[in-house]
Amino acid sequence: MKSKTKRALLLLVILSLSMFMVACIPGDGDYSQIKPANFFSGVWHGWIAPISLILGFFTPNYRVYEIINTGWAYDFGFYIAIISGFGGLSLSRKKKKEK
Repeated sequence: MKSKTKRALLLLVILSLSMFMVACIPGDGDYSQIKPANFFSGVWHGWIAPISLILGFFTPNYRVYEIINTGWAYDFGFYIAIISGFGGLSLSRKKKKEK
């Protein structure tokens, strides 16, 4: 009984987090020329890029990259998040010892 409760709680947490993450996805219309996406938006969009890509397959309004942005600051934040998220995975893998 206890493992079913843990699984249900885990499922609830995963669903809640995914709904929270999708709330600020690129291309959802939150940004305008008056209020473009900034550095921190770029970092966030870089972190959720895989989710944005998957949602983009099913909903054409969603994008991986916000086109209404502040320029280099948004780009810098986006690429820093992409590199740290996906590049960091290669650093955490253990190297096999050669015999």
